[in-house]
Order: sequence, then structure tokens, then C-alpha cells
Amino acid sequence: MTRRMVVSVLTGAIALLLATAAQGEDANAVFARYKAASGGARWDSLHSLQSAGSLSAGGLKGKFHQTEDLLTGRSSDSYTIGPIDGADGYDGTHAWSRSPGGEVAVLDDPDAVRSAHTDAWMNASAFWYPKRGHATYGKVETHEINGKQYNVVDATPDGGNPAMLWFAADTGLLARSVRKMGGDTLTTTFDDYRNVDGVRLPFHIADDQTDAAGRTDPRNHHEVQFDRIDTNVAVADRDFAVPSMAATAHIDNASGISKVPFELANNHIYVDGAVDGKPARFLVDTGGISLLTPVAAKKFGLASAGRMAASGAGENPTDLAFARGKQVRVGAATLSDPMFYVIDLGNLPQIEGVPIDGLVGYEMFRRFDVQIDYANKVLTLVDPKKFKPPVDATALDFKLAGTIPEISGELDGMPVVLTVDTGSRDSLTLSSPFVRAHGLAAKYAASPEAVIGWGVGGAARGRPARFGTLKLGALAVKDIAGDLSISDKGAFSDPNVAGNLGGGVLHRFTVTFDYANRKMYLSPNADFGKPDLFDRSGLWLFADGDALKIVDVAQGSAAEHSGLRAGDRVTAIDHAAVSTKSLTDWRRQWRELPSGTHVAVAFQRNGKVLTADLVLADRMPVHALR
Repeated sequence: MTRRMVVSVLTGAIALLLATAAQGEDANAVFARYKAASGGARWDSLHSLQSAGSLSAGGLKGKFHQTEDLLTGRSSDSYTIGPIDGADGYDGTHAWSRSPGGEVAVLDDPDAVRSAHTDAWMNASAFWYPKRGHATYGKVETHEINGKQYNVVDATPDGGNPAMLWFAADTGLLARSVRKMGGDTLTTTFDDYRNVDGVRLPFHIADDQTDAAGRTDPRNHHEVQFDRIDTNVAVADRDFAVPSMAATAHIDNASGISKVPFELANNHIYVDGAVDGKPARFLVDTGGISLLTPVAAKKFGLASAGRMAASGAGENPTDLAFARGKQVRVGAATLSDPMFYVIDLGNLPQIEGVPIDGLVGYEMFRRFDVQIDYANKVLTLVDPKKFKPPVDATALDFKLAGTIPEISGELDGMPVVLTVDTGSRDSLTLSSPFVRAHGLAAKYAASPEAVIGWGVGGAARGRPARFGTLKLGALAVKDIAGDLSISDKGAFSDPNVAGNLGGGVLHRFTVTFDYANRKMYLSPNADFGKPDLFDRSGLWLFADGDALKIVDVAQGSAAEHSGLRAGDRVTAIDHAAVSTKSLTDWRRQWRELPSGTHVAVAFQRNGKVLTADLVLADRMPVHALR
């Protein structure tokens, strides 16, 4: 599934008082005018703000509370909206979050650290008090929107992400901030300024998120209307500290260990579990969160609320709602009071050929230590108090980007930061900004564009390519059959990571995750040295009753040369009905049969039964760079 599907669902509404920037003396003049217009010298005697108000997003309404230490930039907030509640904060060293499911994590990936530094710089009003935080400023520019003029300043706090700050030319007050958030842009607007103890503060704050393709989705519009803002409230370290995690997870046996068999299909892990005591089928996804399809939520009797937008591997965001359950269970491992993200997975079950009710992901991995034994198809969940690191395994440190682990490695001499995604069937997909920055389509003599994956939001497109050597600690994985994303939408457009490491590589190991200590352990299995085979047909298929429907035909592939087209329904392969094998088995056959093999394909088109001679052919070199 993909990388980052629903992470930061409430990012804009939770990080609400961000903003500002400017240049040299011109920037200082803009800031000085802002200070004079919003209270002048009165700011010099303020040390804290505490705000409370209403939050609205995705058709839901709730409450929002925030505390800021103006001297240090520390902050914390909490929110309740519909069935959701959570919190975020910065303790002066670490940014942290408490998810709607109650999981608490320190956010330590580089982008989160930079974002926290910029937040702290803003909260401390360091543009007025540079001893609280240094920044470099770009040239002040004038912009006009709807006949209104703004003085716009670019600021980059030391160790932080850039922020573009817009000040109204007529009032001098901060009107908006514009910042990058992964591959998206977050625009926050400030208005309804009111006098509070001699300073003017915005009582209404809203934000919108725009993707790299310039699309702004109204489903992800968030607003806060403050009812009260108090100044100079007493604050203490505990107000900003990383909170403890409520004990809502347990394993129902004395050993503290639960072993669960799984099915491995298309490099995806499928396990049986339960929701509120009713049987459920889950895909296990480090890149995802607790998720149910709308059909499954209804089956389990869970009422959904809200309408936001979720994105994943595909290019098109889809509806997101929320539902609170009583219990989710995998083997003897149980989470109480889980929050489910309710998302229509579209054609994913047909693409995979495996019916599912949803996903288990970050929440299980955060609460338990998790081992995936791909060779023996056993998932093991361990109470952290009983966990022992595996012996003779390569240990890799990882950072946590929202809910997703990120590891560092080296690909053909290039340093790479990769998300680790058991929900991806692919071996390695490189993000489009990284591909462009390094000229990788030419470097790897990439194959023509095709569908390379499918997830939340539909199809992901890219160019297949064979890589040389991926180094992960002391391990070296050679001749990976991967993909170069071409998309400016969805998860593979994030400029902060080089790519996404999926099941095509992970299945070569026994993989163990220790989220509490940010460790991932890799123990090679019997598949470690085997060739990474790639589809030789050029067909992207999904299950369609008693047939396989062709969704995409890769340019220049064996399927294109045979005359097969998107929309055709394949009914028989080598004179055997497609129902005699699973979709997973047919895909495996078209990877493993050698190039040059003739395959007889019977198919339906426009009511006619036709046949094609499909001559399998390699779509990428067997070996690449060394």
C-alpha cells in the first residue's frame, strides 16, 4: 500500500499557529510594522499564550486547545473532533504526537525535525527577538490577490524549513503563511484579529493543502475559531513533555508472544484477525494505519463520521471517514478502543486477487515488537517487556516520519533515505523528485512508462528499471528490479525521501521491528541471493469474476506486440481456464517462465472470443550497474 496513505490527516488543524518570514533590513522593517500593529512594546512582557476554541474539518466539529511558551518556542495542543481525539507538541528538543488511536511517538525524521524548529522559531516570535532563534531572510516582495496587496518575506530558521510569510500591506498584520509539507504545500490564513491584554491576535485560522500538481482538495480544509486566548499563564516542563502512552494493548498469554500464520500473495502479508469479536481479514502494512473499507465498517456495525481526503500510491485522493471500534485482534494480540480510518480501497482487492476488510499497520507496530518471517510465513507480535533482539541480524536505525519508518542506505553510490513499506508489493520505487534530481531514467536505461503499482487513490505510473546494488548496513542486495516514479501526485512525489522499500526486497529476510527503540533487524533467508524477477508479459490485471481484466498494457511489451489491449477479459491461458489458478500464481508464472516462451491467451473483446500468441520478453536488463 503505499507510502503515507492518510498520515497528517489533521496536520493543518493541529499545527495552527505557524507562519512568517522576511529579508535583511527590509524584512526587519516588515516585522517591526507587524509588531507595532499588533501591540508594540506590550509583546516584550509576554511569556506565554493559552488558547481554546472550536475546530472544524471534513464535516466534523470539535474542540481545540493550545499552549505556547513564547520564550522558548515550546508548544502543545490537544483536539477532539467527532470520534477523533489526539495531541501534538514540541518539548524544546523533540516533536511528538499522540494519534487518534492513543499511540505516542517522537517524530524524528529530518523533515519533522526541521518543521519543529520552524514552529518553535515562530512560536517564540524570533523575528522580533533574534536571541530566541536566528533565521536568514530573502528579499521582500509585493504580491496582490483579489486587489489586496501583501508584503511577502521568505525566512529559513536555522535548522528549520523555509516559510513564506504574507503581511497585509494596509494593516501590517500577518495574513498567511505558506510552507512545504512533504510533497505538498500548506497554506495557513490568519484573520479576525482581536485585542487581548494589549496585543492583537488572530482568532480565526484556516488551512488548505495543495499537492505538487497544484490541486487543493476542499475535503482537507481545516479551521479553528478561538473563543478565548489568555496571556502570561503559568507554564511548566510537564505542559510540553512527551506524554505517556495509555495501556490499551496486551497479549492474552503469559509468554507475551503471539505467533500468527500468514498468507503471502504478491509480496503482501495477509492475516486473519477480528474486529469487535467478528472475523476479519487484514493486510499487514508498515506504511499504513488501522483501516477498514466502508463495506467492512458496515459489516462490523461501526458508524463512520467525517469526510476528508486520503492519499496513497495512486494519484487521486479518496474519501476518508473515521470509526471507533471496541477491539481489534490479531492472534493473541489485542488493541482496545481502536480508531479506524474508513477508506474505499477501490479496485485493490481485484488487483490483488485477495479479498480484505482493511489493514493493520502503525498502531500494531507501535504497540508491539513485530517480526515477519517471510520464509515460514509467520507473523510474531511480542509484548515490548518480553522482547529480545534477534541474534545474528543486521540492525538498522530508523526514523519515524509520522507513522512510517525511514532507513538510510546507499544505492549504486547514491545516499538514499527509504520508507519501509510491507504494504508495497514492489521491490524498490524511487520518488519522482529523486529520479529527476539524479537523472535516473537515463542512468538506468529505464523501460517505457507503465502502471507500476496500485493503492489508495488508484494506479501509480512510472518506468521500470533494474538497479545495481542497494547497501543496507553490512548487507548488499544486488540486481533489484524496481521502478522510477514519474508522478507529481501521491506518495511517490515526496522530495524528502529517495524512495519506498517494499516486499520485493523485504521477503528476502526475516524482518523485525522495534518501534520503541527505532531499530529494524534483517536476517537473510533462503531467498536472499535469488534473482529479482520482473513481469515479462507487460500486463496489469485484476480479477474479474471468472476472467482477468486487462487494466494496462505496457508500451513496447510482449502484451502490446501480441495485440492485447486494456479492457480485454482474459478467460484462458495455455488452454487452462484462468480460474484454475490464483491471480498471484499467474503473475508468478509470467515472471518465472523464460523470455521467448509462447503463451496462448484466450480473451474476450466487444463480445467476441479471440486468441493471442503472447511471447514473453524481458522489459529490463537481467543485470544492471555494479
